[in-house]
Amino acid sequence: MKALLRCSKSLLIDPTRRNSVLVSAFSKSSKSKTRDTKSKIQAEATSITSLFNEITEILGSHVVQSDQTNQLRVPVSEESNGDEALVSCTQCVRENASVGFSNVNEEANQCGGVVVSEEFDVSPLVHEITSVIREDDDLMASMEDKLEKLSLRFEPEIVEKVLKRCFKVPHLALRFFNWVKEKDSFSHTVGVYNTILSIAGEARDLDMVEELVKDMEKNSCDKDIKTWTILISVYGKAKKIGKGLLVFEKMKKDGFEPDAAAYNIMIRSLCIAGRGDLALEFYKEMIEKGITFGVRTYKMLLDCTAKTENVEVVQSIADDMVRICEVSEHDAFGYLLKSFCISGKIREALELIRVLKSKEVCIDAKYFEILVKGLCRADRMVDALEIVDIMKKRNMDDLNINGIIISGYLRQNNVSKALEQLEAIRNSKHSPRVSTYSEIIQHLFKEKEFQKGYDLFKEMADDGIEPDSVAITAVVAGYLGQNRVDEAWKVFSSMKEKGVKPTWKSYSIFVKELCKLAKYDEILKLLNQMHASKIAIRDDMLSWVISCMEKHGEKEKIEQIKALQKKCTFHTEELGQEEELVDDCNHPQVVQHSALPPASSSVDILDVQEISRILSSSRDWERTQESLEKSTVKFTPELVVEVLRNGKIHGNAVLRFFSWVGKRNGYKHSSEAYNMSIKVAGCGKDFKQMRNLFYEMRRQGCVITQDTWAIMIMQYGRTGLTDIAIRTFKEMKDTGLSPRPSTFKCLITVLCEKKGRNVEEAIRTFREMIRSGFVPDKELVEDYLGCLCEVGNTKEAKHCLDSLGKIGFSVPVAYSIYIRALCRIGKLEEALSELASFKGERSLLDQFTYGSIVHGLLQKGQLQGALDKVNSMKEVGIKPGVHVYTSLIVHFFKEKQIDKVLETCKQMEEESCEPTVVTYTAMICGYMTLGKAKEAWKVFNDMKEKGTAPDFKTYSKFINCLCQAGESEDALRLLSEMLDKGIAPSTVNFRTVLYGLNREGKQDLARSVLQKKSALIAQRKLHQTCGFQRLQQKSQTIASVSLVP
Repeated sequence: MKALLRCSKSLLIDPTRRNSVLVSAFSKSSKSKTRDTKSKIQAEATSITSLFNEITEILGSHVVQSDQTNQLRVPVSEESNGDEALVSCTQCVRENASVGFSNVNEEANQCGGVVVSEEFDVSPLVHEITSVIREDDDLMASMEDKLEKLSLRFEPEIVEKVLKRCFKVPHLALRFFNWVKEKDSFSHTVGVYNTILSIAGEARDLDMVEELVKDMEKNSCDKDIKTWTILISVYGKAKKIGKGLLVFEKMKKDGFEPDAAAYNIMIRSLCIAGRGDLALEFYKEMIEKGITFGVRTYKMLLDCTAKTENVEVVQSIADDMVRICEVSEHDAFGYLLKSFCISGKIREALELIRVLKSKEVCIDAKYFEILVKGLCRADRMVDALEIVDIMKKRNMDDLNINGIIISGYLRQNNVSKALEQLEAIRNSKHSPRVSTYSEIIQHLFKEKEFQKGYDLFKEMADDGIEPDSVAITAVVAGYLGQNRVDEAWKVFSSMKEKGVKPTWKSYSIFVKELCKLAKYDEILKLLNQMHASKIAIRDDMLSWVISCMEKHGEKEKIEQIKALQKKCTFHTEELGQEEELVDDCNHPQVVQHSALPPASSSVDILDVQEISRILSSSRDWERTQESLEKSTVKFTPELVVEVLRNGKIHGNAVLRFFSWVGKRNGYKHSSEAYNMSIKVAGCGKDFKQMRNLFYEMRRQGCVITQDTWAIMIMQYGRTGLTDIAIRTFKEMKDTGLSPRPSTFKCLITVLCEKKGRNVEEAIRTFREMIRSGFVPDKELVEDYLGCLCEVGNTKEAKHCLDSLGKIGFSVPVAYSIYIRALCRIGKLEEALSELASFKGERSLLDQFTYGSIVHGLLQKGQLQGALDKVNSMKEVGIKPGVHVYTSLIVHFFKEKQIDKVLETCKQMEEESCEPTVVTYTAMICGYMTLGKAKEAWKVFNDMKEKGTAPDFKTYSKFINCLCQAGESEDALRLLSEMLDKGIAPSTVNFRTVLYGLNREGKQDLARSVLQKKSALIAQRKLHQTCGFQRLQQKSQTIASVSLVP
C-alpha cells in the first residue's frame, strides 16, 4: 500500500498530467464523496436516490450534442491517430500470453535448414509435416510412421513452426514433440521449448509444463525472457498466483529484467484472481521504470480496483489512460463509468455523470447504455426505465438498451415484464436481437416453462430471425428435460443444416443433460461426434461422465470412455478467459447453462456439494471415510479449499477430511488449503489444532505468507486472546516478513474490539502502519476512532485525524467518522462542536454526518431537534436514509408510539427506501419490548420472504427478547434454525436459552440445549480437550507462545 500511495501521488503531481483536465477535475471534486462508497453510514441509499433525481433532471434538460463535436482528445502526432498510438503502447495480452509464438528464435535461424518467413511460414516442408500430423489422429501409430517415411532432417526452426501450426490440437503437438526430441539429429533450442511450453500451458497441463522445464535444464537449454514470461502466463491463467509470483522473483534473481510483456501478464493474472492490491504494486513498478501497456489491461485494472475503496487510485488510473495510452478523455470516462457500474458503485457512477455534464462533456448513447446496465445490475429497474425514457425523448435509439432492460427483468425473475418488453420491441420498427430471444428462452426452460419457451423459439423463426447456437442448445436442453431424446437430437442436428457450428459449450450442456437421464449410449455417440469434429473434450467432462457411469455399473462403457480420453489428452479448452471478468447483461448464457465452474474457481460445484454432503451426513468418521473412499471425485487442492470454506461449522469433519486427503497418493496440500484449514480450526476455537496445522504447513515446505499469519492473528484476537495475537504479529516480523495493510488491519481491528481490548497497543500499531506508508481503509478508521472515543482518548483521536489528512485520506470522511463515533457514545455536544469548528467544505461534512447527528439527538430524547435536522437536509435535496428511518423507529418504539412507527414505515415505502437487516432487527426488538410477540414474528418472517436473511445479531437479539418474555421454547427453535442456516450460536445464546427454560420449569428442554451445545463443540473442534478457557488462562501466565522455533 505504501508503494501504491507513492504511485498515486507521483502520478497526480506529474506535470504531463495537465492534459487530463477533466479526469483530474473529477478526482478533485468528488474523491471525498466517493470514498464513502462502502461505508456503514446508512443514508447512502437515499442520497443515491437524491443524486439520481438530480442526474435525471440534468440529462433530460436538453438535446444531446453530436459526439464528435464535444469529444476531447489528447493531441497525437500527425503520423498516427489515436488507435495507432494505442497499439504502439503495448502488445495485446494474447500476444504476451503466447509470447513464444511472436518471433522465430534467432539462434535457430543460424542453423542450416529451410529459411522461413518471419511473419508467415509458407514453407512446403512445414506444410507437409503439419499435414501429416493433423491428417489422422485416430490411430496412435500412424502419425509417427508417416513422419519416419518423410526422411527429413527436422531442424529446430522447422519444428518450431510446425508446433505453432498445431496450436489448436495440443495433444498432437505434444505427440510430435515427444517423437522428434528422441531423434539423434534434433537440437534443443529455447525457441522450440518456448513454443511447446505455451501449448502445454494452453492445455492447462501444469505437470507437463514442469516436466518441460526440467527437460530444459537436463539438456542445458538456458531460459530466455520469453520462457519466463510464458511460465508467468501459464501459472496466471491457472490461477496459481503464488507460483506466478515465485517465477517472477526467480526471473529477476537470474538476471532477467521483466519487460512489458511480463508485467502485463502478471497484472492481468492478478486482476483475474481479484488481487487488485498486488496488481497495483506491479503497476507502480512499471510506471517507475517507464514501461507501459495497452488499454485492455488498463480496463482490467480499473474493473479490479473499482471494487475497493481506493476511488482516488481508480481515478488516477483513468488519468493514466489519457496521459500514457493517448486514449480520449471521452473514452476514458466511459471505461471509468463502466468499472463503477460493474462493481455496483452506483453512487460513484452518478457522481461521474454529474461532473461530466458540468464540464459539458458529451453524454452519448454509450454512456446511457452503461448507466442503464449498471442500474439493472443493482436491481434499480425503475431508475433504469427513467433513463430509457430520457433517451427516447432525445431520439437516442439504441438496440442494446432493450436487451439490457429485458435482462434486468429476468434477473428479478419477472418473466411477464420481460415478455411485455419483447412484444413492445416486436411492435416497434426494430427487431429483437437473437441474444434477447435466446436469453428469454433459456429462462423459460430453466423455470420449467417448456411450452412457452418452445413457442417463443418458433416465433423467433417465424419473424425471420435465425437462432444462434445458444438458442438451439437451450431447446435441446429443454427437450432433454422432458426426456424427449429423439427430438433433442433432431434440433441439435439442425444446427449444421442452418449453418451454425455447435460450440464446446453446446456439447457440454448436451452431455450433462444426457448424464441426468443415464443415456450412456447417446453420450458415447455424442462424444465420438465431438471428437470427429476436432472439438476439445476436456478431462472434467469425461470425469463427470465416468462418475455417472460408475454409479450405474456401466463398466464396459467406462472403458470406451477411457480409450477416448487417451486420444483426447491435452485438448485445450476453447473458451475465452478474459471475458469472465465482465458480466454482459445481454449474454447471461455464459453462466446459466455452463458446465464450467465460476470464473473465480476451477472447481466443479457439484463435486464440492457431494463431498460436503458426505462430511455432514454422519458423525461417525469411519463411515464418512468409507464414503469418501467410494467417491469418484478427483481431489485437488482447489477442491479441498472450497470444501473447507463451505464446511466451517463442521470443523471436526472437515479437518479430519483435510488430514485424510493429505495422505492420499499423488496429492499434496497447497498453501491456500493450509490457510483455509487454519482458519476453520480457529473459527472453532481449536487453537491446538490450528498451531499443529501451522507446524505441519512449515514441515511440508509450503510458502507461509503474511496471509497465513493474518489468519492466526484474527482467530486469536476475535476470541479475546489479543496478547497471543500481538506476539504472533511480532513473530511474523521476526521471520523477515513485512506486515501488509491487511495484516495491520487484522491486528488493529481485534485490539479495538471490546473483547480483549488493548488501546495502547492499538495506538502503537496504527502509528506503525502510518509510518510504513500504508493508508488505512474506511472500515479500519471507523473501528480505530470508535475505540478511542469509547475510552475517552480524544487527544489521540485528533492526532489520528491529522495523520490521516497528511497521507491523503479524505478529511471530510475522516471527520464524519469521528463525529459519528462521538454520537454513538452519547457525546452529542462534542460532536456538534467538532462540526461547527470544521474549516473544510462544510456542506459535504453536513451531508456525511447528518444521519449521525439525528441519531445522537434521538438518543438524547430531542425528537423535535432531530426532525428539524431531517427537514433542513431535505431542503438542500438530501432525503433521509434508511439509518435515519431506523433511528426514528427505535425512538418511537422506546416512546411506545406504534402509530408513529407504522407511519415511518409507510414513509420508507413511499420513498422506495428498502429496510435493512438492522431495521428489521430494531422492529422485532421493539415489538417484543411492547409485548407484541405475534407482530415480532410477522416482521421476522416478512424479512425472510423479502430476501433479507437474518444475521447473527438478529437471531441473538430475538432470542434474548423471547427469553425475557417467557417464550424460551420459541427461542430454542431459533437456536435450531441458526444451526440449520450455518450460523454458529454463541455461548451467550446457549446460556440465555438455558436459563430461560429453567426459569419456566422446562428442565427437559433445558437439557437438550446443553446437548446441542456439546454437539456443536464436537462438530467444530478436532481437539476438544484444548478448551478456550484453558488457553485464555494460559495466555495470561505464559510469557510467550512462539510459533517460530
